Amino acid sequence: MTSGTNIAWDDTVLPFQLDRSDIRGRVVRLDGALENILKQHNYPPQIEALVAEAALLTVLMGQSIKLRWKLSLQIRGKGPARIIATDYYAPQEPGAPARIRAYASFDPDRIEENVTPFSLIGDGYFAVLMDQGEGNLPYQGLTPIAGGSLSACAETYFAQSEQLPTRFALSFGLSREPGRDMHWRGGGVMLQHMPPVGGGVAAEVATGADGLLSHVDILDGQEGENWTRANLLLDTVEEMELIGPQVEPTDLLVRLFHEEGPRVFDSQSVHFGCSCSADKVRQTMSIYSQKDISKMLAPNGMVTADCQFCGAHYELKPETLGFEGKND
Repeated sequence: MTSGTNIAWDDTVLPFQLDRSDIRGRVVRLDGALENILKQHNYPPQIEALVAEAALLTVLMGQSIKLRWKLSLQIRGKGPARIIATDYYAPQEPGAPARIRAYASFDPDRIEENVTPFSLIGDGYFAVLMDQGEGNLPYQGLTPIAGGSLSACAETYFAQSEQLPTRFALSFGLSREPGRDMHWRGGGVMLQHMPPVGGGVAAEVATGADGLLSHVDILDGQEGENWTRANLLLDTVEEMELIGPQVEPTDLLVRLFHEEGPRVFDSQSVHFGCSCSADKVRQTMSIYSQKDISKMLAPNGMVTADCQFCGAHYELKPETLGFEGKND
């Protein structure tokens, strides 16, 4: 196995390829980035789990494409967990970290203790949004909420929209390590069959006996055997191997796929980061008149706004807002 230099693996995503199987993948480890996402809010445990899973998926998906700006997930449902939203920002220059942020909107009065996190979403949809920046049309792909986990929704999305057999194995939760307070950690592996040159890999979406959508991969001959074998090997992974930190991602790949010829590439660091700013609040408010703005004043005479992602609080003078506003 070709390996890179020794690095700190927390808050990184490591691309790899299985040379004997035409399969590519990613290993992600989130520590401080995930903790910083969740500590901004006082979420119930089930909502924390949904946000953690969505953040891991977003990092794996965002790093697997040639992203120039932003990839987002939006999970919307009719249950107590109304919205789970994430943004992954690609590095803006070589050597810079990628950034991840996430938040949830939920109805606390409807959350029961002994229910699974995924069941709190209810009927809804799983959306992937990709924005490559100025001059490019945004892309959006949707798939219904089904399959028992956000990971299953993501796998179905790839089968429907990209025709690529894809598999996720994720683990996340609170961790207590020597010398540290209880904190969140998460990790996972993404496998994806590489399309042949000049075409895609066929995949279908079928409806099971339970009425839920599931994706069925169609890979004939040796390709099908390789994909099945890689999935069986991934089934042997243990939760603590995914989360770390005792098992490094490179060691995990050797343990799982040593006969498949794993080859790793340069890792990408991932930090918690928010793009909110006072200027962006002003831009959002630019569609309103001064009359409209006057109805939004707080008791102190200012217009206030809070970022749902990072909790930043903004207080702005009303005369600087709206399309009639004047700069300070």
